[in-house]
This record gives sequence, structure tokens and C-alpha cells, in this order.
Amino acid sequence: MSVRISTSQFYNTNSANYQSNFAKTVKTQQEASDGIRVRSAKDDPVGAARLLQLEQQQNMLKQYGSNITNVRNALGTAESTLNSIGNILQRVNELAVSSGNGAFTDADRKANADELASLEDQLFNLMNSRDESGKYIFSGSRGDTPPYVRNADGTYSYQGDQGKLNLQVGDMLSLAANETGYDAFEQALNTSRSETTLTAPATDDGRISLSNGQVSGNSAFNDQFRSGEPYTIEFTSSTEYKITDANGNDVTLEASQGGKFDPDSDNATISFRGVDLRLDVNFKEGDKGNEDAVIAGHSFSLSSKADEVSGTRSPGNSSSAQVTGATITDQDVYKAAFPAGGAVLKFTGANAFELYASPVTEDSRPVASGTLGGPNGTTASAMGVSFELSAAPGAGDSFGIKVDTHQTQNVLDTISKLRAALSTPQDGDATARQNFLASLGSAVGNVSSAINQVSSSVSSIGGRGQALDVQAETNEALGTENAKTQSSIRESDPAEVMLRLQMQTNMLQASLQAYAKVAGLSLVNYI
Repeated sequence: MSVRISTSQFYNTNSANYQSNFAKTVKTQQEASDGIRVRSAKDDPVGAARLLQLEQQQNMLKQYGSNITNVRNALGTAESTLNSIGNILQRVNELAVSSGNGAFTDADRKANADELASLEDQLFNLMNSRDESGKYIFSGSRGDTPPYVRNADGTYSYQGDQGKLNLQVGDMLSLAANETGYDAFEQALNTSRSETTLTAPATDDGRISLSNGQVSGNSAFNDQFRSGEPYTIEFTSSTEYKITDANGNDVTLEASQGGKFDPDSDNATISFRGVDLRLDVNFKEGDKGNEDAVIAGHSFSLSSKADEVSGTRSPGNSSSAQVTGATITDQDVYKAAFPAGGAVLKFTGANAFELYASPVTEDSRPVASGTLGGPNGTTASAMGVSFELSAAPGAGDSFGIKVDTHQTQNVLDTISKLRAALSTPQDGDATARQNFLASLGSAVGNVSSAINQVSSSVSSIGGRGQALDVQAETNEALGTENAKTQSSIRESDPAEVMLRLQMQTNMLQASLQAYAKVAGLSLVNYI
């Protein structure tokens, strides 16, 4: 059986073969020219899909590189600022230590107080530093809010939060680009967390002075001291004392020198369960020969400082009402329920109020509510605490409630208190001198704690900087391998391409010759 092929079909077939060979040859020539094998998915579907994945990874690596630069710049700014703050704190520490010099006069201490005022302002400005984009460095996630404000009473309040601005710098690593004021300044341990109260005799005769104490061992204070308070320190003679805990147990042997002291020493101290107390014995005329009798019977209670609650009026309030006092009326309820991180007191009407735990968000719900009461109708009581207002508030008024547990103290408040102590006259006044030395000891301890906290933040930044360097090297290595893999998939083997081009060129020439012969065929040739 024969198959008849039309002349047009014959021509079309040969033309198509020629065009196909020509297209392949042109493509191979281009591949030989630029070395690119995969230009679209049809060239290599599997390779194209793999290239897409690799390009996405490369884009992520570029974004990681940009994030690393941003984090490094932000941390560099924070570290530089913290180093400046650390230098100022070192000078504050020098002034504090030198102020204890017994040869100093009130004028000398006042000069130190004046310098401290200048250093305090410098610190306040540095702690409210901004970055190149105008955001506050130490405000956490609240970059538009100054981290610190100076209150009307001279104290300082932190307005930032604990928010970390994390940026992804690797597939499995994200780092904070900021250091919050809460971490750098608010967590400095307060060494003045204990207090003493004279319990006998009823009227202070001035013979025994016992400071409030300084916490020298934080672990011992939290683990041992707090479990047995309040303590009673009873002096049994002019050289011995006895300490009993809240249950009446004798714990004197845990104190320094087993309850003995030298009444003539200028640096007599009692060290007990992580607390160091300064002891001063002042005999009076006529006491000689009767020292034991005049000292015996003096007693003090020793405990940690009770929490203090205070309130601050919000600037946008419609009324001028202020929180003039806050009193813990029920310790059990307060400890069990009151928000430890502070609260916000909001008035929904002239008398009705709601208490919210800080920070307040759109989703916050009141933890307590009530109405004003008390003798003047201006007392708000909630969760074991009573707040006294100076006047009736307006609907919509709010007040920030701060809880001071005395566990920490920001360095601005420490300097402010030290400045006040240095400005108080004491020349010729033994009692004032003792009070000053107690305040000075507290300030020195707290400044040292603040220096340690700032150093800890600098170390944290340094650790993140090292992590950035390691991650940058890892990303660079990944980028190099990514580029190699893309190259192996996308680019051609020059030798293979040249061989293929030669073969396709020969085929093109053969198809061209065949087409020319076919095109010349005619029936006339056979007549």
C-alpha cells in the first residue's frame, strides 16, 4: 500500500525541520555566549523550581544582612550612651565616698551636692537620649515616650516598658535591637531595704543608735532574713546583744561576733542574715562605771521596709484633684490581690471608679471597682489600699498608681536623696551626723548597684554584638554556597555547550541542504 504525500505537505515538513534546527542552534549560540542554561521553567522545570527557592533564600539573607546592620547600629548607640552614663556614675561614686571624710565641713558637702545636681541633670538627659530617627533609646517599645520624667516631689518615674524590639538576623536567631531603661536602670538592687525602730526605752535617750541597715547579701536577705522577720535586737549589756526572730527563737549566733560588740569602736556594725547595721554607742556624763546598766534594756525591731503606694495625676485630667495619700489598710488583701507592677485608677463618673493593672491596653478589664467614701467623700478603697484625693475628681480622670517594694531603686532617685543628705547641715550635731552616715552608706551601696546594673547591660549588648558577628559570618557562608548552587543549576558547561552547538550547526546545514534539494524537485526533471 502506497501513501501519497502532497507537495505542500512535503515542503511544510522540511521547512518545520529547518526552523526547529535553526531555533535550537540560535538558543545554544546564546547559551554559549552568556553561559546561562535555565532562562525559564520550560528549560528545566525542576531546576527552575530549585532556583526560585534559592533566590528566596538569597533575598532573606540580604534582609538578614540589613537587619544585622540596623541592630549593630542601634546597639552601638545604646552602648555608647551607657558608657557615658557609667562614667558619670563613677564620678558620683567618688563624690559619695569622699563626702564621708570626717574633715569635711557643711560647705564642703554642699559643694559636692552642687556638683551632684549637675551630674543628675546630665544623667537625666542621657537616660532620655534619642537615636538618629528621633526615637527614645531606653523606652522599650514606646519610642515616642520619654523614658524618665521628673515628678513634682523631685522623684523620677519610668514611663517606658519592657518591650524588646527583636529583628530576625538568621533563620533561627532574632536579637533585640534595644536595651530598655527597665533593664538598664530600674533593676538596680536597692541596698536600703531594711529598717529599725526603737522599741525601748519609750523615749530615746540617745545612748544607742542603730541604722536601718544595708543589704550586703541579696540571697541571704531574701532566703533567710525575710523568713524570720520582724526581729527584736535587745542589748543585754554594753558589749552584748540578743536577736530573736518573730517566733521568739534566739538567732544571735548568726550575727557577727556572736552578739558581741565594742562600744568604743567608731565603726561598730552588726551583720545579720545579709544585713549590715551601723551601731553607735554614746555614753553620757555619769555613765562611767555603770555602762552595762545604762545600755541594757535598749531594744529595736528590725524588719524589711513595708511597701509604699503612691498616686500621680494624669496630665489630661479635667479636674485638679491629686492623690494626697495612699495607705495599705489590709496587708493580707493587698499582698494577695493588688497589682505588683502598679495600677491605674480611673473614674467613670464623679464618684465611681475602676482599678486596672498596669499597663492598660484596649483589652484590659478592671480588677476592682467602687465608689468614693470616707469622711470627706474623697477616699477610694480597693484591694486593701485606700487612696485619699484632694478634691472630687471629674469623670474620665485617671491616676497612675506606683507600688514601691523597695527591692530596686533607679539611680536618679539615689542621687537625688544623696544630694538632699549632703545639703543638710550637720556640723556640731551628732545625731545629724549619724543620720547622714546612714544616708551616705545607702547611697554608696545603691550607686554601686546602679554601676553594676549598667555594666550588666553593656555586657548584654556586647554578647549580642558577638552573636551578630557569628551570625553575619554564617549568613555570608550560606550566601556563598547559595550562589554556587544557583550557578551550578543556571549556568552551562562550556565544553558540553560547544559540542552541542557543533552538532546542531551540522544538523542545521544538513537540513538546509536537504530542503534545497527538495525545493528543486519538479516533474519536468523526469520528462
